Amino acid sequence: MRMWFFLLVCLAGRAAAAPEAEAEVGANPVQVEVGEFDEAIEPDDDDDDVAENPCLQHQCKKGKVCEVDEGNTPLCVCQDPSTCAPAEGPFEHVCGTDNKTYDTSCNFFATKCALEGTKKGHKLHLDYIGACKDIEPCLDNELKQFPLRMRDWLKNVLVTLYERDQDNDLLTEKQKLRVKKIYENEKRLKAGEHTLDLLAHDFVKNYNMYIFPVHWQFGQLDQHPADGYLTHSELAPLRAPLIPMEHCTTRFFQECDGDGDKYIALEEWAACFGIKEEDVDNELLI
Repeated sequence: MRMWFFLLVCLAGRAAAAPEAEAEVGANPVQVEVGEFDEAIEPDDDDDDVAENPCLQHQCKKGKVCEVDEGNTPLCVCQDPSTCAPAEGPFEHVCGTDNKTYDTSCNFFATKCALEGTKKGHKLHLDYIGACKDIEPCLDNELKQFPLRMRDWLKNVLVTLYERDQDNDLLTEKQKLRVKKIYENEKRLKAGEHTLDLLAHDFVKNYNMYIFPVHWQFGQLDQHPADGYLTHSELAPLRAPLIPMEHCTTRFFQECDGDGDKYIALEEWAACFGIKEEDVDNELLI
């Protein structure tokens, strides 16, 4: 339970941030922790500067930098890992799916870029934040406990965002209306250290409070592109901070992919969190 409190605290005083994907995803508090992965060049509005350096308005995905050719045309090329700034501390280290610790996310994505088109590069993804370490196996009974904490955490994240949102930077008006119903419900289980039995009981008793938070998280992640499916890269902003603290994270998301096609559909995602098939609603992805 301490893990969920830690992640909830992370959003304090923070606004929207960008995840592992190549553009901004929105106000997901977990994504705030991996926002540094967005290394695209921000556009510049000065026309004279742009004419002299077209890279000022040319965005490149992580691991690539903009250079101009002889015709002053901007091109994205792989960044040399040696040009990445050194880590300021161990908290900047990341672990790849090759079980190798990279000094920073910049080093990781530059290395992945250099491997584009190869089998190794295709399989290489950012696994989690922090140096690589032994992750203990997730037992069957532990796997069943994971969604209990996750659902409760998602609900509490939305309530906290609602309490802090003054200028619609964190939630849209439609989202706030949904969360307001949860926030004002006197039966809502407040954030805190709760037993698994209590979390399971509350899910049954107050099931309707959990439907929107589960949909909201899916919508936050599914934006590159927003096609109704979550890829490994789209899941990374949620997975990367969780794995070092929740050893069932990887197995949970693997088993959410019920048909094994490497994509998690909304229906599969909802089922993983115990949401009934008749309550899955694309209209809630607002």
